[in-house]
Amino acid sequence: MEKLSKIYTSKIAPELMKELKCSNPFEVPKILKVVISTGIGDYKEDKGAVAHIASELARITGFKPKTNLSTKAVSAFKLRIGQPVGLTTTLRGERMYDFVCKLVNVALPRIRDFRGLSPSSFDTNGNFSIGIRDHAIFPEIKYEEIKENFGLEINFRIKARNRDDAKALLAKLGFPFKKERK
Repeated sequence: MEKLSKIYTSKIAPELMKELKCSNPFEVPKILKVVISTGIGDYKEDKGAVAHIASELARITGFKPKTNLSTKAVSAFKLRIGQPVGLTTTLRGERMYDFVCKLVNVALPRIRDFRGLSPSSFDTNGNFSIGIRDHAIFPEIKYEEIKENFGLEINFRIKARNRDDAKALLAKLGFPFKKERK
């Protein structure tokens, strides 16, 4: 099977250049990076749970995640300065395209009652965000080994002129969007 990065450069980028009437190849929209993050506020006291979530996120992305620590103490949430509150991984280049391919072709179809991604998840600059409630949709996770269930936030940083160009790029990459009602 051909890599998604090669498919993008050989087929998708020229098609988008014609469709979007780009005069310069640098105007063609492209994904710059993918940021995968999760909150671990429920497990902040349990060091073993945080380590297990970090290992599962590393198995999903292929990189060890960065632990985000709290900068403020909030007594209502029993949160102190320096406690872990989240995990983040940033993907670029070939690994990013491999993750996008795995997400579109394997993980998203495994979501129960999946009807497509919301086209309203784009911001004004064309960046796209997905929230996933269960991390077990990824093929690297074995159901027997799940101790803590957690969700993921996946942000796609896209270089595009507007949100319509970014949506055209993601549609060409195979993202299943909901059909818009008229």
